[in-house]
Amino acid sequence: MKAQGIKLAVSVGCLAALLWWTNPAEVLARLRGADVTWTLLSLLAVTAATFLMASRWKVTAGAFGIRFSYLFALREYYLAQLINSVLPGGVAGDVARAFRARGAADLTSAAQSVMAERLLGQIAILGLMFAGFAVALLMPGGPAWTRLGWIVLMVLAGCGVVTWVVSRRDHAMGRFMQMILRLIGRPVILLHGAITTLCLIFGFYACARATGTVIPAEAWATLIPLVLCAMMVPLSVGGWGWREGAAAALFPIIGAPSSAGIATGITYGVVIFVAALPAAAIPFAQSFSETLSTKGKPDLP
Repeated sequence: MKAQGIKLAVSVGCLAALLWWTNPAEVLARLRGADVTWTLLSLLAVTAATFLMASRWKVTAGAFGIRFSYLFALREYYLAQLINSVLPGGVAGDVARAFRARGAADLTSAAQSVMAERLLGQIAILGLMFAGFAVALLMPGGPAWTRLGWIVLMVLAGCGVVTWVVSRRDHAMGRFMQMILRLIGRPVILLHGAITTLCLIFGFYACARATGTVIPAEAWATLIPLVLCAMMVPLSVGGWGWREGAAAALFPIIGAPSSAGIATGITYGVVIFVAALPAAAIPFAQSFSETLSTKGKPDLP
């Protein structure tokens, strides 16, 4: 409970510090004037990403010998996203997803399928970011990344090397990484990763447009993935604070003020939360379905 309080305090503290550091009036003005059309397009993109991620989990679970329907995967993914968006750490929903999927297999396999699906999603974003920075550094003309770009490129390359080395080991983690590498090579996983990543990136871009900032095309594979990766920091609630901080630090690279980055991050956070809200109706739908299934049955003595 204490750790959750710390994570909540970090998110609130980061947002408060960012607003104090920048111009809160300008951030508020951008939020008040947010374009409804672009915001709805962002919501549509994030929703599409959820449907695709649920499908990817179904495919990934199949590789671990777990079989369930797409509707089950979609329902559990929605629940996991809602839980992750309101509870500190961003993993409680995935833990619940693995626990509820254990009925189709043992808990270990269910947990591995969830971890694998999340990792595949992160690898897709990191892979795009690696390609984006490689192009940006070798073919100048876009945002001036200079030293930061080389640091990101080296870190990503190092992660790839470590992953390959671990996959060569004959232990549980090594075998798990071997499975990940095999899944990455499957066309269906590559397709899911590419389209899902594009949806998430467009969702963030649309939030920027909604709040008055146009992110250039060459920054789609560099700046936006960096901001999305900041949301992975577990010391927060739903990525709040870290996402806005990364956007505030990176937006000046494309000629936009830090306040624009904060407004974009806040809008994207709200969109993610709203996109997960349908999960709140799932328990009521389940209860209604159970009521219908028992209606008309004779009472047993």
